[in-house]
Amino acid sequence: MAQDRGEMPLSLRALVIVAVALAASCASSPRPPPAPPTPTDADRTLALQHATEEVVASHISAQLNADPVYYFRHVDVSVDEGVATLSGYVWDTQAIYRARKIASEVPGITRVVSSELRLERNGRDTGPAR
Repeated sequence: MAQDRGEMPLSLRALVIVAVALAASCASSPRPPPAPPTPTDADRTLALQHATEEVVASHISAQLNADPVYYFRHVDVSVDEGVATLSGYVWDTQAIYRARKIASEVPGITRVVSSELRLERNGRDTGPAR
């Protein structure tokens, strides 16, 4: 008999073959993709700040466009760390002062920069507004 010579019984050999096959299949299976990096608190804070700045800029634009006296549809607004920058063009100097006042009254705005606003009269660019 085969068992007398120190050989494994047939059922044990079958079990070893199955175990080796399972181990080999597990070792050769593809690994799952690495998990995407999780955002840090600093990333979340920066994203929230950026979103908040966009909301504040939109609010300033809405306030400018709601003004019953001046036409501010050609004024663009951006906000960075509490500083509102007004760019584009207006038709008279009083509109520049009014745009600065409207922007400065929005909560969260610490300073207004209007050096990018241009004064345009009769369709001609007369240079940067002061």
